[in-house]
Amino acid sequence: MKFASSSATFADAFARGELTQLEWLDLCANELELDGVAFQAAHFPRRDGEYLAQMKKAAADLGLTVAALIADGELAECEPWLEAANALGAPLLGVRAPASGDDPAAWGRFADALKGLAGAAKRVNVTLALRPLPQTLCADSADLARAAKDVDSAWLRYAPDPSALAPDERERVLARSACALHLMRDVERFAEADDAEAAALLDGLARFRGFVVLDADPRPGWPRDAYHRAVERFAALRAQRLTARPAAPA
Repeated sequence: MKFASSSATFADAFARGELTQLEWLDLCANELELDGVAFQAAHFPRRDGEYLAQMKKAAADLGLTVAALIADGELAECEPWLEAANALGAPLLGVRAPASGDDPAAWGRFADALKGLAGAAKRVNVTLALRPLPQTLCADSADLARAAKDVDSAWLRYAPDPSALAPDERERVLARSACALHLMRDVERFAEADDAEAAALLDGLARFRGFVVLDADPRPGWPRDAYHRAVERFAALRAQRLTARPAAPA
């Protein structure tokens, strides 16, 4: 597995004007020493070709892989972001289902919109990564499987939070996942050596080959140093597991 951070973690700093996307890239490379980044659509001051090329070049210069572009709006608003993902060199566009409700026809509209978007994704060679989120039409692994069946496209994959998956479903869901997005709701605890969340998360991802995006709840005044320690701890635990593996037979 490889590690990334999304700009969602630093949403408060972006909103306050304390951080630019270029500064965020430098932070991810030189302070956090991550493998990659996931851009959040909300944090682009502009998305013309020149600016997107600048972001792609900056990431490459810093040795960062652009793991994904995460779209924020409804599916009907996401198609322009496919072109942006392509320009950034992002292989994935993260998308979400609309809010859940009482309308029995809502799922059909969602599946039709997702199928149309998957067709557009194929044309630009960007894979959709569907995020199961609470209070949306696609909230869990069963909804992911239903969406995959209805859309029936190789250009649709999953982007779950592995900590929300039951042990008996984790391997099946991760096999169809293009990346994993984990939100550390209590980043201070995650960073502490005696907290079991990081170790449990790593154990659940032992056979996952994609990017694991580690995010923190970007509440005002959140302790950024705790996020740094959490990322460092996660990387150290992964290194321990790698060195503990038995050597391959000669």
